[in-house]
Amino acid sequence: MTRQPVTVLVGDPLPLFRDALARLVRQGRDLTLVAELGDGQGALRAIEALRPDVALLGVPLGDFPADRVAGAVARDGLPTKVILLLGEPDAEAAYTALARGASACLTRAVDPATLCRTVEAAARGENVLAAELQTGVAREIRRRDPDHRPLLTARERQVLHRVADGRSTAQIARALDISPTTVKTHLGNAYEKLGVNDRAAAVAAGMRRGLLE
Repeated sequence: MTRQPVTVLVGDPLPLFRDALARLVRQGRDLTLVAELGDGQGALRAIEALRPDVALLGVPLGDFPADRVAGAVARDGLPTKVILLLGEPDAEAAYTALARGASACLTRAVDPATLCRTVEAAARGENVLAAELQTGVAREIRRRDPDHRPLLTARERQVLHRVADGRSTAQIARALDISPTTVKTHLGNAYEKLGVNDRAAAVAAGMRRGLLE
């Protein structure tokens, strides 16, 4: 019985790298290139239209990041498996991509044979993580586990409560009778403990962990 080739979409903003990826796919014995895109929005539209087996996406991917493409594919139940190629061994980016639905995370330093094997593995439903990312991703998992993360202090929770109410830094400072700089310090500490980078994400994380009850 003849095995059907794996259909692959390539997305990368760098023309030379995108061309190299496309050429590698074309040369693959059991791979078929179906599209080449230079941005995330275009890649997602092509995935929706063509339903390739695998989407091979470079990071970054313009204004619509590759991890958001992976998230949209998972959210909409599309059959395409998404592989991300990170510019550097960024464990946090890899963790986020996998959490959003990516099937594999590699770096741009990957050798051609490994990349082709990963495409085929992803098409079979397997998950692949580059060796240089494994330790960092394991660390991210432990860091984000609520059983291992330190709780917020009482003051940090007070600040977070007021952030959830939509208060500005100045308003929080007046309400708690502390300086705006101190508010920012408490909020920054809360960000670090919750593993987030902005107010909206901090509030969402606080709600998930029952810190705003």
